[in-house]
Amino acid sequence: MNYSILAPSDSRKYLRLAVAAFFFVQGLSFAAWASRIPDIKNMLHLTEGGLGTVLLALPLGLMASLPISGWVVTNYGSKKMVLIGAVLYAITLVFIGFVTRTEQLVIVLFAFGLWGNLTNIAINTQAVAVEQVYGKSIMASFHGLWSLAGFVSAVIGYGFISYNIPPQIHFSVIAAFAFLIMFTAYKHTMPDSEKQAGESQPMFVKPDRDLLILGLIGFCAMVCEGAMFDWSGVYFQEAVHVPESMKTLGYVAFMFTMTGGRFTGDWLANRLGRKKILQISGLCMGLGLAIAVLFPHLITATIGFLLVGFGVSSVVPLVYSAAGKSTSMSASMALAAVSSISFIGFLIGPPLIGIVAQFADLRWSFGIVGILASLTAILSSKARLIK
Repeated sequence: MNYSILAPSDSRKYLRLAVAAFFFVQGLSFAAWASRIPDIKNMLHLTEGGLGTVLLALPLGLMASLPISGWVVTNYGSKKMVLIGAVLYAITLVFIGFVTRTEQLVIVLFAFGLWGNLTNIAINTQAVAVEQVYGKSIMASFHGLWSLAGFVSAVIGYGFISYNIPPQIHFSVIAAFAFLIMFTAYKHTMPDSEKQAGESQPMFVKPDRDLLILGLIGFCAMVCEGAMFDWSGVYFQEAVHVPESMKTLGYVAFMFTMTGGRFTGDWLANRLGRKKILQISGLCMGLGLAIAVLFPHLITATIGFLLVGFGVSSVVPLVYSAAGKSTSMSASMALAAVSSISFIGFLIGPPLIGIVAQFADLRWSFGIVGILASLTAILSSKARLIK
């Protein structure tokens, strides 16, 4: 469908702001939960191993929803489902604050993952539609707002923690703020076409070659992203041998360029082409990890992680944008298929590092991740949906 006929030039900014608002709300809610994990761990008297097991509930909920989220969004419309998903996501955040037993936390985190992915598919479907209105790449900026919201929420969380305000109050305030943003922005989101919201689609559709390649590109990048989220601090501590106070430097460097890269990624993609940017991204990830592995010193490792952050930044937004242009299935079904393959990389990256490190060395682990990340550049040259 040509979405540009739905939005004259004087209203497309409202469409973009509305969709951006939902990205911001989702990032705000997720980071609020992440900022209070240590408090909830202590409140429930969980060991490190127990916490690790409990935290699996969230990605399990996300994975459980992957096969059905695209079908639900296709058959009921992204406009309706983005509001339903975001409201349930915020409500579930509040429930997390009121858990008193471990089994309750497991159930609520599973639901949090479920609604989070539903919102993710719906809002990215909306973003694909708005991008068609603009006729140029704007997807990376939406994902940049998710990252920015994470920083904002982390600062808010620090404030609540500093004043010993319990999680239930913290999460309730965030949810109230989220509701205000959502219900203000909702009326300006992209309307669904009759086909989008009414035509029945099969629940399970095999992705074609083009979508499979996009999924593999996302897989390689998210192996790298998952490794950086979970192991960057450990790498700086055990391989770079920095003081305890500086062990988060690698993570901060990675997040800094990943967030910045998402706000500049669209500008670069529109000038150099999306395929070239993905190829450059793969080279940056591979080169950055190679520098950190071959020269495990404070300055060189930090430079390496800065390159990795920039490399990771635009891959998923550009892959999602390309998936939305599939002609073999609806945008939401294509997004669900590609995100399913991609997210497997996010899940297996951290355990892969741990397994390899146990038998060899942490630097070997990061070297393997670097090789996988570099494949992004090769696969991008074969992706016909990326121009």
